[in-house]
Amino acid sequence: MRMLIYLLQKEFKQIFRNKALLPMIFAMPIIQLLVMPLAADYEIKNINISVIDHDHSTFSTGLTQKIVASGYFKLVDYGNSYKNSLDLIEKNLSDVILEIPRGFEKNLQKENNQKVFIAVNAINGTKASIGGAYLGRIINDFNADIRSEYLPQPKQNTIPVIKISSSNWFNPFMNYTFFMVPGILVVLVTMVCAYLCSLNIVKEKEIGTIEQINVTPIKKHYFILGKLIPFWVIGMFVFTIGLFVVGRLVYGIIPLGSIALIYAYLSIYLVALLGLGLLISTYSETQQQAMSVAFFFMMIFLLMSGLFTPIESMPEWAKTIAALNPVTYFIEVMRMVVLKGSGIKDIKMHFVYMIGFGLLFNIWAILNYKKTG
Repeated sequence: MRMLIYLLQKEFKQIFRNKALLPMIFAMPIIQLLVMPLAADYEIKNINISVIDHDHSTFSTGLTQKIVASGYFKLVDYGNSYKNSLDLIEKNLSDVILEIPRGFEKNLQKENNQKVFIAVNAINGTKASIGGAYLGRIINDFNADIRSEYLPQPKQNTIPVIKISSSNWFNPFMNYTFFMVPGILVVLVTMVCAYLCSLNIVKEKEIGTIEQINVTPIKKHYFILGKLIPFWVIGMFVFTIGLFVVGRLVYGIIPLGSIALIYAYLSIYLVALLGLGLLISTYSETQQQAMSVAFFFMMIFLLMSGLFTPIESMPEWAKTIAALNPVTYFIEVMRMVVLKGSGIKDIKMHFVYMIGFGLLFNIWAILNYKKTG
């Protein structure tokens, strides 16, 4: 036990003596947590639209004003030439074209029917589909306004009508930062701890101190614990700063569930994650090699975790990878506890999976660490 204490003192001294490492550990996650949620916005805005108005009537002008006033569209061209509008799409200056035909107002008033033409730039499929849906909804609302204005309304509506009222559970104001910040915090803690831990044993190999440690009577599991515990403490600290300083003070996120439950899961998650970092370190010969392997796993963890894309919409093979991804489970736990107030009964299987990951990675790292002497 005394050997473990000496190892921990050595590791903490090495960490705090490295002036380049400290900003990476403490400043980088805070800055990223401040910036990334502002960019990771699911809501599509500032869709550039070109309007070709052949009618120049009160109705066509009103429709154009309604589209611009929605806040989702930015009018970049208002003219009479489809060719000019198409050129703007080819130059990536416009996303949507709306062509209003001649006689738009006249046909609506006399024939109660009129068609408009919509062309959408589908290079960005997400922006195209959402932009087209926004535009279609605005046109439908405009059509309803016209009908209510010009068609006589009966004094008593004899047609049965189903009224629908909706409410948003767990995130009533649909604030995307409440959904994104907990997941981004998990990813940042993962990146910091996995990268640093994966470089740990490799650094000992490169500077030659690993040979001195190998000839000491330190047992392998004590050596692994000595490498794991300092970064476990750092991970706890980084997570606390992100949750209470940035999450609460900047974004106003207050967990609905038990904070103790979050930290209980975090403690197991860090053991599993650091075990993976140590495992990578035992297989690597240089720090560059360890960083490359760690980067490979971090990209898979990030893209297959459900942070940006719902796992339910992934193909089956991707769902299998997501099920083998420890980050997936912690992001789910964070969102369930922070937003829904879930308890231990709701996430008990997540604990089981993470304990399994922790045992697998750490036992593998201990067995793979070749200690001589």
